[in-house]
Amino acid sequence: MKTITYILGLSIIFVMNPDPQNKEKNKKLQLETKQEIDSVEYDLLVFEPGFEAFLATVPYPKEFYGNEYYKNWNVLYVSEWNARALNPLKYGDFYETQIDYQSNIDYGIDLNFKLYQYFQFIEKEYGITLIKRK
Repeated sequence: MKTITYILGLSIIFVMNPDPQNKEKNKKLQLETKQEIDSVEYDLLVFEPGFEAFLATVPYPKEFYGNEYYKNWNVLYVSEWNARALNPLKYGDFYETQIDYQSNIDYGIDLNFKLYQYFQFIEKEYGITLIKRK
């Protein structure tokens, strides 16, 4: 079986520190697609110091909530993130890149959980409120 791996040009990529002099400090989030015959698998790669440790301390398993729960929140978070990315004069360059997250694609619970936790990490780590919860 031949595996074709490619990274989407419009994938989820965050560049949190736009300092071109120090690429090692740039923080990134990337959606990777792996395609094998008739199936597609998505993976979220996060290059953010501290995120893996944060993810390991989540006090509940990913199955605690369903895939739809995470997907619904991710749609809201991505929408807010992209709105801020489009308005750098108001929000700064923290939201440098838009996220290409499509609600009509089933990314699976693994990716949706991880992306949801990434937004939780951003809110906690940087003190940013992306979505006000009731």
